[in-house]
Amino acid sequence: MNSEQPRGPICQSCGMPMNELSLQGVEADGSKCDKYCMYCYTDGKFTQPDATLEQMIAISAKGWSDQDPTISYDQAKTQMENVLPNLERWAIENQ
Repeated sequence: MNSEQPRGPICQSCGMPMNELSLQGVEADGSKCDKYCMYCYTDGKFTQPDATLEQMIAISAKGWSDQDPTISYDQAKTQMENVLPNLERWAIENQ
């Protein structure tokens, strides 16, 4: 598992690094959103608005472990459990 901090912004919903403009979500007016990724946010709204923090942890962990053969699902899930609750989408919900 790479312990380096990602370069550039990370999605404030799933934690994915958005080091390319093409990975950023899109607002309702078509402009890029620098807060959320294209998988979490499109047309100015969340793609999974009813997802719970626990569901997003599982979704993000699966996506990460599917893309990176050096990390297991369990390792990715542990990392997501540490990161996601601190992201803006979930921190606001948990106040």
